[in-house]
Parts: sequence; C-alpha cells; structure tokens
Amino acid sequence: MSSAASNNELARRLGTGDAVVIGLGSMIGAGIFAALAPAAGAAVSGAGLLVGLGVAAVVAYCNATSSARLAALYPASGGTYVYGRERLGDFWGYLAGWAFVVGKTASCAAMALTVGAYAWPEQRQAVAVAAVVALTAVNYRGVQKSAWLTRVIVAVVLAVLVAVVVSALVGGAADAGRLTAGSGASPHGVLQAAALLFFAFAGYARIATLGEEVRDPGRTIPRAIPLALGLTLVVYACVAGAVLAVLGPDRLADATAPLADAARASGAEWLAPVVRVGAAVAALGALLGLILGISRTTLAMARDRHLPGGLAAVHPRFAVPHRAELAVGAVVAVVAATVDVRGAIGFSSFGVLVYYAIANASAWTLGAEEGRPPRAIPVVGLVGCVVLAFALPGTSIAVGAGVLGLGAVAYAVRKGRG
Repeated sequence: MSSAASNNELARRLGTGDAVVIGLGSMIGAGIFAALAPAAGAAVSGAGLLVGLGVAAVVAYCNATSSARLAALYPASGGTYVYGRERLGDFWGYLAGWAFVVGKTASCAAMALTVGAYAWPEQRQAVAVAAVVALTAVNYRGVQKSAWLTRVIVAVVLAVLVAVVVSALVGGAADAGRLTAGSGASPHGVLQAAALLFFAFAGYARIATLGEEVRDPGRTIPRAIPLALGLTLVVYACVAGAVLAVLGPDRLADATAPLADAARASGAEWLAPVVRVGAAVAALGALLGLILGISRTTLAMARDRHLPGGLAAVHPRFAVPHRAELAVGAVVAVVAATVDVRGAIGFSSFGVLVYYAIANASAWTLGAEEGRPPRAIPVVGLVGCVVLAFALPGTSIAVGAGVLGLGAVAYAVRKGRG
C-alpha cells in the first residue's frame, strides 16, 4: 500500500497542461452547446447577448483570480469548502461545499441529458445514465486517465467549433448587422443572459478542487486557471459572434441545436451531424470534469464529518476517493433519470454563484503576505455573483435558496448534537 493511500492523501500527478485541459473540457463542454440559445432568449438582442458574455467573463475572471490565490495557499481537495472554512469559519466553508455538491450534481445531470439528447434523443435518459456509469468507471481507475481522456475530448470539440465558425464566416449567410439586431433588451435580461453564460465558464472550479493532485500547486494553479479561462473566452466569443451573424438573435433564441442550425444556414449541411457528435462529446467532457470535482469536494467534507466518514477513503491502488466517486455517480444517475434539463441548469447556476460568492469573500480576508489580489477583484466578484444569482428565473432562485436552507438546517442540527 502506498504511503499516500495509507495517509488518506491523494497523489500529485497532474501538471499545468493537465489542469488546463481539465478546465477547458469542463468550460467548453458545459456551455457552448447548451447556454447560447436560452441566453439569447433572455438578452433579446444580439448586442445584449454579447454584453452578457462580457459581464459573465468579468465575473468569472474575478472568481478565477480569487480562487487561484486561495488554491495556492490551500492546495487541498475541496476548493471553496476549504477556503471558506479557513478564512470565514466552519459554517461558510460547509455552505460553500454544500452549494457546490448539490449544484454541480444538478449540472452533471444536465450534461448527461445533453449527451442523450444529441446522441439518441428518443432514449436520452437511458443514454444519460449509461454515460454517468461509464465516466464514473473512468474516474475510478485514476485521475491521470481522466486527464488523458479529457485531452482527447477537448481536441475533438475544438475541431468541431472551428469548423462551425469557418463555415459561418465563409458560407455567405453571415451578416454583421445581426450582431446588434433585436429590440427590447433590458438590464435584467442582459444580467440573466450573463448568469446563464456564467454556467459555461464555471469549469475552472475543477482545477481548484484538484489542488491536492497537482504538482507544485503554488505555481501550477495560478497559471492554469487564468489560462484556461482566457482560452475559453476566446472560443466563446468567436462561436457566439459567428452563430449570431448567421441566425440573428431571434432564430438563435428559438434554436434547439443552434450550432447545427448555423451550419445548415451557412450551406454546410454535411456539418450538422458532425456538430451533433461534437456536442455529445463536449457534454461528456464536461460530465467527466464535473464528477471529478464533486467527488473531491465530497472527500474533503467527509474528512471533516460533514458527510459520512466512509466517503473519505482513498483507493490503495488507484489513489482516488473511490467511495466518494461511486456515491456521486449513483446520485447523478438517479437524478439524470428523473429531472428536467432547464430546471437542472437554473438550480446549478444558483448554487455555483453562491459558491463563488463565498470564494470572493474568503479572498477579501487575505493579507498582502498571503498573495492577496487587488481589493477590487474580490469585491467585483462577490457583488457580481450575488447580482447574477438573483437575476436567474424565480423558480431557480426559490429552489436553490430552499435547498441551501435545508443544508444550513442540517448543519445546525449536527452542531447542536455535537
């Protein structure tokens, strides 16, 4: 038995490239095929959608910077669960961990259902459950294999996205005037679009939650997070601009498969089935990274007995939190078999924004000797997270606040008994 496993610690096997790829796979796969259409519907206009993309990127940058500084200081599995506990107190760390686990469990279900919708629409829930089982098995065998598979997925998805952008720009159907077309945009609509698009940027959390498994975390994490975020922003801006130029905001808002519709409208009918495969692969990449991150936060919370202690076990051979991974996979499979995609995305967005609000509040408490970011960064990040969370649809806010409230009650009961 390895010393790492005997001490219930994870092996440090991931380099900067692995961490960037895991973040890219989560961000690009989670959003570009799923968030553009509902965001366009919220923004109403092309300009509103692009402004929303910019707002989401600013908030994501602040969150990424705060998370990177904290992750370098606390390079342990758990992300903001650890940062909130260490900087703000046990309750805030617990609330962040709870928000992450339940929010990202919903996100896993949404991504699994996206795989099913693109790969076999008539059997999307069966395909979703099968995808969860398969990727849980991949993660169980070791994080290095997860990083390798994610690298392949990112390469496939980027190739598909480049093909969509090129076909849109050279097919003769693009019109730059559609980038600003539409009327009736409101500040609330733009903010709701930003909140939906933020869902797509949130993948860099996977890097922070892998803090116990990267080599030289003090250097690797601060490099990997902004690099992955910057690359994702470039991809999103290119794809959003190209699709808007071809479809316009109204057709984009009504599209069920906007990238495939853009390919058809550009005259590249042959590209539509390729896009469907790319969308399924992208969602698989996001699902892989999500399961990886949730299991590490579950591990950290189990170590502190906020979740059953048996989930803190690390496999003696594969050096992964195998019980946490199996538990997460089982819960996600059940949710994927029973939930609605739109509801899952809205609830997930609320939970993730609460998670990052706590991350920014934690970064505010850092001293200069601890690598504190400029004061404006955690302030803008915290305010941005709160504003975007309450710009989401009312149902998402109500359900999200209710579930977080239940978590707070469970914490109080546990403390009362303890």
